[in-house]
This record gives sequence, structure tokens and C-alpha cells, in this order.
Amino acid sequence: MKKNSKTLRTLTALAVIVIVFVGFLTNLGIGTISAPGIWDISILCPLGALGTMLASKMMVPRALVSLVIMVVLIVIFARAFCGWICPVPLVQKLRDLFSKPQAKEAKAEDADGTKAANVAPLTDEEKAALATGCEKDAKGLAGCASCAKKRGDAVDARHFVLGGALVSTFIFGFPVFCLVCPIGLTFATILLLVNLFGQGDVTWSLIVVPALLIAEVVLFKKWCHKLCPLSAFMSLIAKLNRTFKPTIDDAKCLETSKGATCGRCGKACNEGIDPRHPELSEAAWSECTKCRSCVDACPANAITMPLIAKKGEKVTLAKNE
Repeated sequence: MKKNSKTLRTLTALAVIVIVFVGFLTNLGIGTISAPGIWDISILCPLGALGTMLASKMMVPRALVSLVIMVVLIVIFARAFCGWICPVPLVQKLRDLFSKPQAKEAKAEDADGTKAANVAPLTDEEKAALATGCEKDAKGLAGCASCAKKRGDAVDARHFVLGGALVSTFIFGFPVFCLVCPIGLTFATILLLVNLFGQGDVTWSLIVVPALLIAEVVLFKKWCHKLCPLSAFMSLIAKLNRTFKPTIDDAKCLETSKGATCGRCGKACNEGIDPRHPELSEAAWSECTKCRSCVDACPANAITMPLIAKKGEKVTLAKNE
């Protein structure tokens, strides 16, 4: 059976959008993923909750409860929101409509795992590098990758955006970032379209809001990795995550069972994490979105993501935390 978590993630994000759309049409009052709820029960996104308290300069019970709930969910699921629910990756797929046919085919082929895995034997240099957690740089000199600062371990641009969003909210008394948040803009666009076709409302917002969303998607191709303050916030909390960790069965893995090169799991990760060799990753494990791309990409079906790894099982994350 062919594994395709990518399709399931896309359908999940679409389902959320459809639910919100139906909620707008029927006035059920279920809100959006920025402020979901039903009847008198509702919660806020963590940045919205922090922003509410900073803007009012006081402790707001609803915001505080929402923040606690969100922190607990992030500790359990890490950045799974980014991989399964956030509409931004879905909107970013619009860029593919303007991609060259050859690029589309190559991308689809690699994503579907149709390319044969490279099962050539490991060279002595590769064995030595992997054993010591080091790799060679462009000059051929060995450098310890595990000592390098990774996205998620070190402060990056996202953290500055996060800090700027919170500070500006405190100074101006309203959540400034929410005006340009692509998540909020996505659902604002849906609401504007519902009002347009349902009530005939025509305002400048109908042009400005979608234009901002398209501009962010087109101009900031690395929004999630470089600018998103929500992903920065979640990655900070996700350092406490201990569940749904990629677990590798060494008896099945091509590298450990057959001494062959592979690396498909590392190449499949959009966050730049190498499940087989975390010390060689570009990002820390707190950046994992639980997308299961590494699970799908493994030609030997050696990777699983159990709720809690059984005692004695090799969990690749543990040795680098």
C-alpha cells in the first residue's frame, strides 16, 4: 500500500477551511483556527492570547486559559499545527500553478518517492563521518555539524519578528501583526467572499486583504522558515515535546542493516531534519511538524512515529536533545 501523508495533510487543511466556510455561511459562530469555539466556549491562538494581554496591559482570564491550553497542545504535538492544519502551506501551493512543467514533474516525482533509493555501499569516509557526527565542508575539511547552531536551537529571524510583534502590540495597544498574519488573511478573504456573494458587500477590503495574502505568498517564499512568529513560538515550547517522535528500526534501515547509502528520510523533510542522523540536520528537532514525510519516504519502512516509544527502541531525537 502506497503511503501518502502529503495528501492526507492537504485534505485535513482543506477540511478545516471548509468547516470555517460553512460556519460563516450558517452563522454557527465556530470562529476560525485563530479563534475557534462553539457556543460560549472559545480559545485564542497563542499569539492572539499574548497580544490580548499585552494590548490591555492586564491579565485576561480567557486569554490566559487559551494560552495554557495551547501550550499543553504544543508540548504534546509540537509543531503539528504547521504540518496538518495551517492554511499557509495550502495557499502557497498557488505558486505551483506558475511553475515550469519540468519543475513540477521533478518535484512530484521526488515527493512521491518514485525515484529508486540509492543503495550503494557506504564509503569508508562516509562511515567515519557518520560515526563521529561530522561531515566535510566545501574545502574537504571535517567540521562537527552537531556543534553548529541550527534553526530552532539558535535565535533566527522568526524570533525577532515574534519579539517585534509582541513589543508593537504592547506599545500601540492592539495586535499589529494580526493585520498581516497570513493565517488571519486567509480566513478574512473567505469571510469577505461569503459576504460578497451572500450579502453583496463590496468594500476596499475585498481587494486589499487578498492582495496582501498573495503578496506574502509570492514574495516571502520562506515565510514559515524565516518570518513566521507563530512557528518561532511553537518551536520554543516544542523543546519539551516527547511524543510522536520518529523511531527507526535498525534491523530494517538500509544504512544499519545493509551498510548502504540512502538518506531519503533526510531529503524528504521540509524542515531540514535528518531523522537518521540528527547531528547532520539543518534544524533542531523542535522544528519537527510531525508531517510523516520521513515515514513515507523510507524505502525500507523502517521509520514509525508511535505516541510513546517503547523502552529499548531507538529514538533518533533523544541523543541530540
